Amino acid sequence: MKPDHRHELKTNELAEWLNNLPQWVKENSISIICVSAVIIGITTFYIWRIYNEREVARKQLELSSLISQLFDSQMQILKAQTQERDLSFILLQPADNLRIFARSIDDDQMAAFALIKQAEALRKELHFRQVIVPEQEVATQINQAKASYAEAIQRCSTNPSLTAMAKFGLGLCEEELGNFEAAEQIYRDITINPDFNGTVAAVQAKLRLETMVDYKPKIVFKPAPKKPAVELTRPPDTNLLTDANLDTLAANTLPEVPDANIAITPSSASETPDLSADRQDINLEVR
Repeated sequence: MKPDHRHELKTNELAEWLNNLPQWVKENSISIICVSAVIIGITTFYIWRIYNEREVARKQLELSSLISQLFDSQMQILKAQTQERDLSFILLQPADNLRIFARSIDDDQMAAFALIKQAEALRKELHFRQVIVPEQEVATQINQAKASYAEAIQRCSTNPSLTAMAKFGLGLCEEELGNFEAAEQIYRDITINPDFNGTVAAVQAKLRLETMVDYKPKIVFKPAPKKPAVELTRPPDTNLLTDANLDTLAANTLPEVPDANIAITPSSASETPDLSADRQDINLEVR
């Protein structure tokens, strides 16, 4: 078959198919719609999956950055304490950033972890302070931490590890408010819950139950005894060699020695002892 004739046949077939296309579409409209929907759905799914993976990776990186800021703030506070400075307040900004992050993310596990770390930051800020915190302020901030722990439990109810961690934090909050019975009940619930077996919080709760009795009494340190005052007498200034200083030093340090140049003469004969009678008595006793 000649090439020209073959090209003419193909052109006729294409023209015939185009002429019949509207009728074919009309007859197979349902099938076309279904196939198109499947293709669009598959394409959309893959696009969403790629975007979601990138978004999750970005959120994980953001959460890691917030946790690093929290750790760096704690190091700054400890370093400032060695210089007798109080920088505990710098923990409040990372805590607030963690709260905002938790409210802006749909991933429940990352949100719960951020809320737990926010609550820990609020509690640590009180512990790092170098002054006595008023009880009302302590109660207000601890209640904020309790609210964050409670919200974390709601967000991560399907994750035993995060749930146990949040419940353990609630127990610590009750201790810091002085509610030791409520704290003991929370720790006991954690230890007996089989869902929490093998979690770090379960081990911590068990240890806390065993040692919490040591934290109940308030420790009051006895003030150190006052040292007796010692009166110091200043010696004469020997740097100034004046006649008065020389006389004072001589009187205080040198013993009195009689002057050998001065002859001692009795004023009268009665002052000179008579030893002749004593010599005679001695001679008589010897004989």
